Amino acid sequence: MNTTGRIFQVSLFGESHGPAVGVTLDGVPPGLALAPEDFEADLARRRSGAAGTTDRREPDRPEILSGLYRGRTTGTPLCLIFRNTDTRSEDYAPLASVPRPGHADFTGSVRYRGFQDPRGSGHFSGRITAGLVAAGVVAKKLLPGVALETRILEAGGDTDVQAAARRASEAGDSVGALVEVRVRGLPAGLGEPFFDPVEGRIAGALFSVPGVRGVEFGDGFAAARMLGSGHNDPIVGKDGRTSRNGAGGANGGITNGNDLLVRIAVKPASSIRMPQRTLDFTTGEMTDLSVPGRHDACIALRAAVVLEAACAVCLADFILLARTYDAAPDIEG
Repeated sequence: MNTTGRIFQVSLFGESHGPAVGVTLDGVPPGLALAPEDFEADLARRRSGAAGTTDRREPDRPEILSGLYRGRTTGTPLCLIFRNTDTRSEDYAPLASVPRPGHADFTGSVRYRGFQDPRGSGHFSGRITAGLVAAGVVAKKLLPGVALETRILEAGGDTDVQAAARRASEAGDSVGALVEVRVRGLPAGLGEPFFDPVEGRIAGALFSVPGVRGVEFGDGFAAARMLGSGHNDPIVGKDGRTSRNGAGGANGGITNGNDLLVRIAVKPASSIRMPQRTLDFTTGEMTDLSVPGRHDACIALRAAVVLEAACAVCLADFILLARTYDAAPDIEG
């Protein structure tokens, strides 16, 4: 499925080299002030142009097709598209029979029985995340008093992210990265135990972003090497504030009022100039593949804002769910 959310519902559509990519948002409250320029700051963070990013240049000017009237949301589905204007589909012709190692070329073909659009990776492309960034912009408007801070901690184990991306690019290779998203100002009480925990919903949204390989909250995997006396977070305030944040801002699947802290491992891009061994499905023989086209040496450079948007989308949904609880009549036992 390409839709997520229980009240704030996000549906992504389009292909990398199709006419456009976009997003439909259902459940957006009426009366929310919104204008095309509201999207510019976050879209600029996703845009290519910096060292280590693709040479593909897309203006990414949002066209709002529905759900907006006189600068206010109407409450009906909000639909935005981004025209694709800088495509070179011929670069991807060889990949029809020689799938890229580590990419969805093979699995996408199996899943859609060969009917998928392979140009520029089609619906599996990072290009589709333009719509998710737009959804994040709207979601943040539903999170008053909440601040999302995102930074790339390292790339390839090097804290000099630009240098790591430059080395990979010069070698015709790519490099992975570790991204941190910190959410400040969240109220306690968002989320559900077991099958709808705040961490689970956020992790699911993050894993929908192409290239994500791991997600951890708070101490994360380090907790497996800790004692309870070291991992537990002493409560020091009646509002639930703790003296450390090993839980990453949630207990029992429910936010506890502390910063929500999540780290995301982003893999190296599969499309690299360096020759790789893979199977030629036409001949049935192994062959060397050097991927043509324009690609990011470090996809995290542009994906950081996408990961932030994925978190915002989930949190906006939880906020709207909480409002339904607050509006529900008291039930007498």
